[in-house]
Amino acid sequence: MTPLAATVGAATFLAGLIWTSSCYGGRAAGDPLDGLTGDQRDGFRKGSVVFRQAFTPRTGLGPLFNGVSCAGCHNQPVPGGNGSFTQVNAAVLRPDGFCDPLAEQGGPVFQLSVTPALKSALGIDAEPIPAGAPRGNRTTPDVFGFGLLDAVPESTILNLADPEDANGDGISGRVNRFFDGRVGRFGRKALTPTLAEFNEGAFHVEQGLTAPNILKEGTIGGQPIPAGVDPVPEPEVSAELVALANAYVGTIAPAQPKDLGGTERRGERIFSSIGCAKCHIPTLRTGDHPIKALANREFTAYTDLLLHDMGPDLADICQGLVATPSEFRTEPLMALRLARRYLHDGRANSTEEAVELHGGEATDSRDVFRSLSRSDRNALLRFLGTL
Repeated sequence: MTPLAATVGAATFLAGLIWTSSCYGGRAAGDPLDGLTGDQRDGFRKGSVVFRQAFTPRTGLGPLFNGVSCAGCHNQPVPGGNGSFTQVNAAVLRPDGFCDPLAEQGGPVFQLSVTPALKSALGIDAEPIPAGAPRGNRTTPDVFGFGLLDAVPESTILNLADPEDANGDGISGRVNRFFDGRVGRFGRKALTPTLAEFNEGAFHVEQGLTAPNILKEGTIGGQPIPAGVDPVPEPEVSAELVALANAYVGTIAPAQPKDLGGTERRGERIFSSIGCAKCHIPTLRTGDHPIKALANREFTAYTDLLLHDMGPDLADICQGLVATPSEFRTEPLMALRLARRYLHDGRANSTEEAVELHGGEATDSRDVFRSLSRSDRNALLRFLGTL
């Protein structure tokens, strides 16, 4: 048994106590989905330990990394929530339309921390970013309800897309595609197709840990890792531990919306009437799924999982086969009231400021928002505060 596996086993009882204390008297942030089997709840508890496990260089951390644990970034107000860390990305849109993720120079994510061994070998404190490359900052999202987003059929996303604005409503949502052509849905530009890939990629990109499907350490700004800097054999995270992390993230419940009063219900109607719900679609439905709690279920989503042009003021980098610098996936609003920073890079400090910064396809809705009476505007903002 590996040291980490032993840690998971030893901590499962405590994790079970923590979960049990929160699952009565109403679902709390970070609780599992209702309707899980006993084995699935056990996987959730064990996965929560993996999510909180702090890695060290002796257990595979680095040599480049952003955080020592998943919960080190996703922690507000509880593990699985959003966080204060900001990730740095870079990519270049070439003249022929190809979005270069700068993989040969260490991109698209450039890590902001290094292990002591790497610092000693190269004298750097972070991975170097190619000079002049466009950059994009990304705040830490919560992962509440991500299993439900993963279970939405691909056909639903394709049917919601309207790349040529055939209905003439000014909204032309597009599907982003992964490098192999598959439909993407996760990430701020909807690049990653599945939650399992999103999670395994996070182990590698954020913590510098190799995993069964990502066995190469990568480079240091395009240069080989110096000898002796990272001696832990691959994979540094086992398939079992990746599966536990998937079980946890895949079955975290979405934040439960607050009950609506009269003012909030009026705000909900205004949200729809000014066009916000054209992209932030209130509900989606999952398809068939081996986990019954995720199968054929309608849930509050407030996203269409599509790319939308948000205008030049918010533009930063391209990503994948489709997403241009000004295109971003519609942000799910399943736990909006728990956020403290808004938009993809955290530049907005309130929901009102975030709405004011919408551009591109959202310009008309933003302008109507600006023209609302203070009473109607406050009603809309109070509704958003219930999500």
